[in-house]
Amino acid sequence: MPRAFLVVMDSVGCGGAPDAADYGDAGANTLGHIARECAAGRADSGRSGPLRMPNLDALGLGAAIRLASGCAAPGLGAAPRGLWGAATETSQGKDTPSGHWELAGVPVPWEWHYFPDTEPAFPDDLVAEICRLAGTEGILGNRHAAGIPIVRDLGAEHLRTGWPICYTSADSVIQIAAHQEAFGLARLYRLCEDLAPRVHAMRVGRVIARPFRGSEAEGFHRSPGRHDYAMAPPAPTLCDHVQAAGGRVHGVGKIGDIFSRRGIDRLHEGSCDAELFERLLDLADTAEEGALVFANFVEFDTLYGHTRDVAGYARQLEWFDRRAGAFLERMRPGDLALFTADHGNDPTHHGTEHTRERVPVLAAGYGAMRIGHCAYADVGASVAAHLGAELPGPGRSFL
Repeated sequence: MPRAFLVVMDSVGCGGAPDAADYGDAGANTLGHIARECAAGRADSGRSGPLRMPNLDALGLGAAIRLASGCAAPGLGAAPRGLWGAATETSQGKDTPSGHWELAGVPVPWEWHYFPDTEPAFPDDLVAEICRLAGTEGILGNRHAAGIPIVRDLGAEHLRTGWPICYTSADSVIQIAAHQEAFGLARLYRLCEDLAPRVHAMRVGRVIARPFRGSEAEGFHRSPGRHDYAMAPPAPTLCDHVQAAGGRVHGVGKIGDIFSRRGIDRLHEGSCDAELFERLLDLADTAEEGALVFANFVEFDTLYGHTRDVAGYARQLEWFDRRAGAFLERMRPGDLALFTADHGNDPTHHGTEHTRERVPVLAAGYGAMRIGHCAYADVGASVAAHLGAELPGPGRSFL
């Protein structure tokens, strides 16, 4: 029986979304602009020269960028030997749950609630509930912020007061950061888990626990252990339908969080993308016939997109491409390996938020094939078709 590997490169967009201007993202192009900066010598920290991604480019990465946005990405010009195209999102968002759910065949049928970019950002009744659940007299932050800077700015005050650091972004999310030892990891998780039903009822997609370590003297830094408490998808997804057809589903990275652990037989977690790729390589050797391996690699987004670190993002892309080459060598006859993304996060764009973009769709296992423009939901429909599963909904297989 065939196997399928659906690999999401979190935030690796390729521009050209027809509604980008509606989100304030006109002209955003994560891959295209990183390739441009590399070729111009403006991304040489820890690397040098044009962007080098020979393995994914051989599948059609450069061609997908040109198709999506009309941008010729320097260094990415190989003649495609794989299946390639570009997908357009229909859900009203540029966030992780929206992108993944739609890739899995379930576009979001509602408008998410977003907290205003004001200070304070959260309504008084929600703040009161956080304080009640945390057992504190107040919270810190209460504004739009990037996670690494706000922990750096408020970490010392958090240690003095014991109050959780609460912040949001352009996504439908509330993030709560707390010191792993002083506040307690179990206490942070319990706070976020208990708060989640309240914010989900508001159509806020996620509560994210963000533990950190450090001291005022040494500085503060995030620690492993992020946990997302996400709203459950509104309908059965690709994962559920693969299970119904008798296949096992392996989630790598934060896939379990994104789908509220529904439709996942086994989770494979790690403290960083390097560890997660080792899990993916192991699964290339061990995953059962008929299995779906659904993986998310998040550090493009969290470490380099939100921080607008072009060189760091380029280094991560080149590292990922090298590992992808090792993974592709382990594929068995009949396997499908499909690489895509959930949204963009152009590190050359203004602000610190995700960007509304099309995403590349690249696959090995079906030879050279131009699929052209497709929908996010077509990705899930195609994986289902490969595995012999039914996936009702708007998607159409391109295989």
